[in-house]
Amino acid sequence: MIKAGVVGATGYAGAELVRILSDHPHVVLTVLTSRQFAGIRFDRVYPAMSGIVTLTCEEISIDRLVDSCDVIFTALPHSIPMKIVPELIAQNKKVVDLSADFRFNDPALYESCYQPHASRGLCRDAIYGLCEVYQDKIKTAGLIGNPGCYPTSALLPLVPLVKQDLLKTETIVIDAKSGVSGAGRSLSMTSQYCEVDESFKAYKVAAHRHNPEIDMILTREAEKPVSVTFVPHLIPMARGMLTTIYATLSGPVKTDDIRRCLKAFYGQCPFVRLLDDGHMPDTRYVRHTNYCDIGFKIDPPRERLILISVIDNLVKGAAGQAVQNMNITMGLKDTTGLMHTPFPV
Repeated sequence: MIKAGVVGATGYAGAELVRILSDHPHVVLTVLTSRQFAGIRFDRVYPAMSGIVTLTCEEISIDRLVDSCDVIFTALPHSIPMKIVPELIAQNKKVVDLSADFRFNDPALYESCYQPHASRGLCRDAIYGLCEVYQDKIKTAGLIGNPGCYPTSALLPLVPLVKQDLLKTETIVIDAKSGVSGAGRSLSMTSQYCEVDESFKAYKVAAHRHNPEIDMILTREAEKPVSVTFVPHLIPMARGMLTTIYATLSGPVKTDDIRRCLKAFYGQCPFVRLLDDGHMPDTRYVRHTNYCDIGFKIDPPRERLILISVIDNLVKGAAGQAVQNMNITMGLKDTTGLMHTPFPV
């Protein structure tokens, strides 16, 4: 059995990790940490887990994590993992970090979006954990930077198409909408019920930290500089993410060309579902799952492609992808512990 620890277990992404790992056939949870709820049983913090996860939350202890875990998930705010992950890696522990601290191989790029990095050298060794794109590198990774939810929803539909030069990359516009859980569990005026209910708004327009992350991966895969327009929105639902992408086609590209490209890239990927013509994704059908559903339509008079993807921002956009990364690096099938049947309604 794989002994797993979750650092930051009582945030939304951390709790989702605990939920998934508690049902994983090859994992035993050994350590859960929480600054706010140290000394309290996890199922007292989340009563839905009553009798399922009875571990008591602890303060962070590197020695305890090293002694008790094979794999450690760090589900913490940005800037905290960079201070503890190096000690875990030095002790040959596998780490999947859900913050942004190890998503950028170039520490200067990270610092331009976040804050000074305390472990610049380790950034260069981290693998970006977009599972369907970087599986071969993830297999041998010791440190995985789990992608952000918005980048996951945007990159999965776009990467195959930019690799095949089917789009004019300078025309890419990403319009994404997220449920409120994407803002985390900490109290914030903008995510309070009365502020969100009956409201729909854009935020951090042309200034969101995930924009450089998206640009970085598209630049890498297109093998030329790519800079997209990205606008995130907050919608009044707890979880779910829908991303609509607009781009001009690079030439006389047909619907069959787009479908062949996506099917060739994702044909063996169990969590990417390409919808039939005439069907568009709905967040309802991926809730609580690790699926990414993709639909598309070409607008012929304007030579424009419209791509739409949906994910559960807490699963494929965070905890589910983190577990998928663990599965790959530990030699398990991607799907192990993640094949939760979607709710039909």
